[in-house]
Amino acid sequence: MSPDPHPARLSPEELEAESGAVLPAKEVLSVPLLDLNADIDLALALAAPIDLAVAANANVALPIDASVSANALSVLSSSAAAATQGVLLDQYISGEALAESHQASAIEQGPAEPVAGTSGEVTAATGVPTAEPVQTDDGQPVAGDTTQPVSDAATPAAETAPAPTDGAAPTADAATSDATAPAEVAVEPVGDVVDPLATDLSTALDGGLLQVDVNVDLDADLAAPIAGAVAANANVAAPIDAAVAANVGTIGSQAVAIADQTAIITQRLEDVTAHATVDQDAEIDQNGGTTP
Repeated sequence: MSPDPHPARLSPEELEAESGAVLPAKEVLSVPLLDLNADIDLALALAAPIDLAVAANANVALPIDASVSANALSVLSSSAAAATQGVLLDQYISGEALAESHQASAIEQGPAEPVAGTSGEVTAATGVPTAEPVQTDDGQPVAGDTTQPVSDAATPAAETAPAPTDGAAPTADAATSDATAPAEVAVEPVGDVVDPLATDLSTALDGGLLQVDVNVDLDADLAAPIAGAVAANANVAAPIDAAVAANVGTIGSQAVAIADQTAIITQRLEDVTAHATVDQDAEIDQNGGTTP
């Protein structure tokens, strides 16, 4: 069956019966997905006493010979570099190198001490140090001590109830009325009942999906007493020979560099003494103090 090519038009009554609603504005999720909270309480006591002593007898020779030639952007040009080096080294050391380092370090890094008057024990519920009971010189607790159990102050309800008057007996009518009267039961209110259908869920994501707070408490005691001594006897020789020739942007040019070096070096240290002494006495007291 083919559709009707000429559908029927709506009447004015049907048009007036039509209704519409405005679509709500689009909202983007703007709450944070992760809010990190870390509580770190770190106490460090670090001590690094360092004692160092170095003694050396050294002969050092560094003969250096170098030649460089270059043609850059040049036509029909030549460049030459020659470096000749002749070095005679005579190094002699006769002696001693002494390095002495003496270090005495007394480092005290103790924990925090509790305040006098507390036993140091912490209750599991409150986390507050418990106070010691007050005692006399002979070790007996003082009268009126608040550490007595609470149950001593409570008295049974039967003891506090008033006694019936002498000679008064319950009548039969009163007993009959008490037996036939309906028992009254006290019902405590349960509390406000929350209707899940009437709860506004528009603010359910306020404040983020996961909140984590970071709190860092760092208490560090650092001590690093350092003592060092260095003694050295040394012969150092560094003859350097270099030649450089270059043609840059030239036509039909020649560049020649020649460097000749002849060196005779004699270095003698006889009956020498290098003595280095360092003495260090360090006394460091790093206590945590007293806790409140």
